[in-house]
Amino acid sequence: MHPGQLDVTTDLVTRLVRSQFPAWSGLTINPVTSHGTVNALFRIGDDLVARLPIEPGDPAEVRKDLEAEADAARRLHAISPYPTPEPIEIGEPGEGYPLPWAVYSWLPGTIAYDADVAGSTGFAEDLATFVHALRAVPTEGRVFTGSWRGGVLTTHDDYVADGLERSRGMIDVDALARLWADLRTTPRTEPDVWAHRDLMPGNLLAENRRLVGVIDVGTFTVADPAIDLAPAWNLLDTAARAAFRTAIGSDDNEWRRGMGWSFAQAIGCLWYYVETNPVMSRTAHHTLTALLTAE
Repeated sequence: MHPGQLDVTTDLVTRLVRSQFPAWSGLTINPVTSHGTVNALFRIGDDLVARLPIEPGDPAEVRKDLEAEADAARRLHAISPYPTPEPIEIGEPGEGYPLPWAVYSWLPGTIAYDADVAGSTGFAEDLATFVHALRAVPTEGRVFTGSWRGGVLTTHDDYVADGLERSRGMIDVDALARLWADLRTTPRTEPDVWAHRDLMPGNLLAENRRLVGVIDVGTFTVADPAIDLAPAWNLLDTAARAAFRTAIGSDDNEWRRGMGWSFAQAIGCLWYYVETNPVMSRTAHHTLTALLTAE
């Protein structure tokens, strides 16, 4: 999916686990099929999952990022009304793998990509319960300081413009350009809140058409409240989307900023993953189409 992507195999992970965490050396290690774009995943026995970054980087910086992700995961686990992964260990480079890596608890459930939840109002209301629980925790003066999604929409103008140009022939980019021009300056008066920031279908676990877990939690931080409205367009159908909005209680400005954040994420994924991660590209196309037709 990425230039210079690292080759991570079951044999490699087995050697890493046996050399660094010998207590787990008797556990079976199996790859996990995933549509994620950052880590290769491997089950360690029944209760653990190894997460190995697949893009090259400076080991010290990668470890710093993994430690920050673990801290975010602990914070979210403490407040979430649904199960979220717990950080267990951080491994070191070795056995031919050049970067630190992480081990988390494994959560059971079917990712929303593969579960019949798009039309479930119960699932939509569960999502709203999760978002409300995060928003309810005091930020103690924290504000968004990153460059990723969650600050101000207009800081993504160049990224969106590049994505639109690269997506010509894949979707109606002229209509999308008009939509972005309309969304990008939507007003905001609400302060930052705690937010997951990456509520993609692959990060939501379901059982019996209800939410049973939320994964990939390292992006948890304070941000624009609208950032966690993304499932309204990347997953839910019209009726479930309406139920989600009602349960969240979004006013028009927050809802439209949510559209903007979903747009900014999708327009980059549409062209970039069209060959290397078709599920991500199709999800982006679905999201952008839903935004174009949203009432």
